[in-house]
Amino acid sequence: MNFQRIQDVLDEAVRSGAIAGAVAAATDPVSTIFEISSGRQSLDGPALMQSDSVFRIASMTKALTSVAALQQVEVGALKLDAPLYEMLPDLASPQVLEGFDIDGRPQMRPAVGSITLRQLLTHTAGFSYEFLNPKLARYLKETNAPSASTGLWAGLKQPLMSDPGTSWEYGINTDWAGRAVEVASGLQLDAYFDKYITGPLGMRDTLFLPTPAQASRRAAMHARDADGRLKVIPSEPRPAPEFLSGGGGLYSTAPDYLAFMRMILTNGGKLLQRETVEMMGVNQIGSLRAGVLGSVNPALCYGVDFYPGVGAKWGLGFILNPATGRYGRSAGSLAWAGLPNCYYWIDLPRKIAVVILMQLMPFGDPVAVKIHEAFEAAVYASL
Repeated sequence: MNFQRIQDVLDEAVRSGAIAGAVAAATDPVSTIFEISSGRQSLDGPALMQSDSVFRIASMTKALTSVAALQQVEVGALKLDAPLYEMLPDLASPQVLEGFDIDGRPQMRPAVGSITLRQLLTHTAGFSYEFLNPKLARYLKETNAPSASTGLWAGLKQPLMSDPGTSWEYGINTDWAGRAVEVASGLQLDAYFDKYITGPLGMRDTLFLPTPAQASRRAAMHARDADGRLKVIPSEPRPAPEFLSGGGGLYSTAPDYLAFMRMILTNGGKLLQRETVEMMGVNQIGSLRAGVLGSVNPALCYGVDFYPGVGAKWGLGFILNPATGRYGRSAGSLAWAGLPNCYYWIDLPRKIAVVILMQLMPFGDPVAVKIHEAFEAAVYASL
């Protein structure tokens, strides 16, 4: 591969002031293909971005939690289609939020059907995020209930936006899947990852709370001011008071995430059975469409459609593009992203996996999206 074109994409993004810095990397089933960095870890400091800079990867955590849940399915401790309420009593009587009365009181009804692990892993259980769904945002405001982002158990006890299995709604589903893993295994999620995923894969920099030794390698969070110029914004890690977020709690590095994706490329390695990995890449949501996100809070997320005009699907833990992408990504590739404009994809037919990490809010920032697109085009042009 000619890596210069890829390097040029990142360097131009930094020179133009579009981002402070980024790290991009790719792997095949055997070894790393490239690791490229550009820019600085923070506009407020001189430290250069490096291949092992530490990023908040947010929803890229979901892939690891999905693998953990499927490991527990393989050993018989969890079942994909059994109701979860016996293991997780808080899911015993889910309520659907219908709307609000004239005084702003939430109008609820019992959900039709029970919540299953398959629904949690495919975002069809009915849960959402308040920054994406206006009904849920209003519910939290009217009831003074905490967000799941607080790390409080009460933040997970939210109403559903639809009956289980009837729609694709991106939300706290994987946090509940993480809790199912904890109950099934008897281990807290960080200990489970260390024993069964990050430890065996050598992902030493992938943690829910960065260590003091990682401080010099941590990339700062950035946003744009009213004039479009970058600025550093507060984003200090804090211990979760009551639960670890299996949906978005991890920090990691590009080399670590390559190790995780390489495991998928090798049909699960020693962590998963081949049949389980194959299921990850099969549409699990039928005729429903995945990958369209609304926005209530533009400081966190723009409205996003991952595959405009194409009915994207969802496997067990990943979005699936049903057709060849316009930059060369193969149909059936597994992918997702993290809130600070972190992106990855696993191209199974081409046997490559790729990640690009930035620390820029909000998600879906148009300039960051263009950088991601230019990067993807450069990767496939270089193959």
